[in-house]
Amino acid sequence: MLAVAGLVAASGVSGVSGVSGVFGAPAASAQGCANPSGTYTGEVPWGQRLVDPARLWPLTRGGGQLVAVIGTGVDAQNTQFAPGQLDSGAGTERTDCDGRGTIAAGIVGAQPDPSTTFAGVAPGVRLLPIRYTTGDGGDPGELAAAIDRAADRRAGVILVAVPAASDSPALAAAVSRARAKGAVVVSAASATQQGARTYPTATSGVLAAGSVNAAGEPVQTEAGDYVGVAAPGAELVSTSAGAAGAVAHRWPVTDPGLAAAYVAGVAALVRAYHPELSGDQVVTRLTLTAHRPPSGGHDPRLGWGVLDAYAAVSSTLPADVAPPGARPPAASSPMVVPAAAPPPRPTDIPAGTIALAGVALAAAAGVTVAAVRRARRRAWRPTRFTR
Repeated sequence: MLAVAGLVAASGVSGVSGVSGVFGAPAASAQGCANPSGTYTGEVPWGQRLVDPARLWPLTRGGGQLVAVIGTGVDAQNTQFAPGQLDSGAGTERTDCDGRGTIAAGIVGAQPDPSTTFAGVAPGVRLLPIRYTTGDGGDPGELAAAIDRAADRRAGVILVAVPAASDSPALAAAVSRARAKGAVVVSAASATQQGARTYPTATSGVLAAGSVNAAGEPVQTEAGDYVGVAAPGAELVSTSAGAAGAVAHRWPVTDPGLAAAYVAGVAALVRAYHPELSGDQVVTRLTLTAHRPPSGGHDPRLGWGVLDAYAAVSSTLPADVAPPGARPPAASSPMVVPAAAPPPRPTDIPAGTIALAGVALAAAAGVTVAAVRRARRRAWRPTRFTR
């Protein structure tokens, strides 16, 4: 399967949807490979407005971080990637017929460009493109080898852009080795069939990303206590393969797997701004600062809530704070204190219900945010932090 048509149906894993907005194949070139929709010039995409990385760029753009993008390769001919941003060498792949790797890499690190309103979360990162599959979900043993290559190259964040539909001892061992080297391993809960799981998403120690649409509703069917946070996964814009030396995009793209790319980009920003933190401490910071789901606790499809990039990077938290769910009921709650933010730009106005929470953070610079546990105890609706 060469076009971006999603993973095999039997696996229950979703693929990228094209302009129809339904899971399936986007437009393909005569050679059967992914084809751009054009150069995106519309309003800033809702997922980008929600994460709002430009608010964080005065603090960090992710410089010094290497993010591995494991999946179908990355098209180095899309010029929204900076010269030298895509690493080369043994085990890397700078072409991408399927297209999903290029889409994920763009969400992580595409450069701001005057020709488009789309930009990646962390344009200062270097990207390590590793192919282990051509689009059908791949073999877990080959995915394990790809994770080992990323860890050997000292990638601080390892994004599994195309998870596998089955597990293996080799895959679990590769995740353990990567974590032992300090990497944050991010993988999407992208299965769309009831009861299906993806791997290493469900593997212990992996930051599993659920996905939401602009209304804050879960996109994927995959669910479990292993889901950590949620991020945009529907009606997205990103870089396209088949760019042939231009700035080119695919839109609208609906794929729960792309939520992991947003999480990986923010993880890279956290690592760059807090280089003293271990990989596990980065994961704790991302989950503690997320906007809680309506239940106030863990949701099997949304995890601990929707990603809050600004709070994750700028909040004052003890390095050794316990992750959500790990503290006993009587334990004291951490205080999440985002740094003062600059005034919001006109493009900061978000679309969709969950994006309002980001504006609420920007409106109260320097004010102490209520602790997560206290918010649950008072039954406040957890789409924002109370001041």
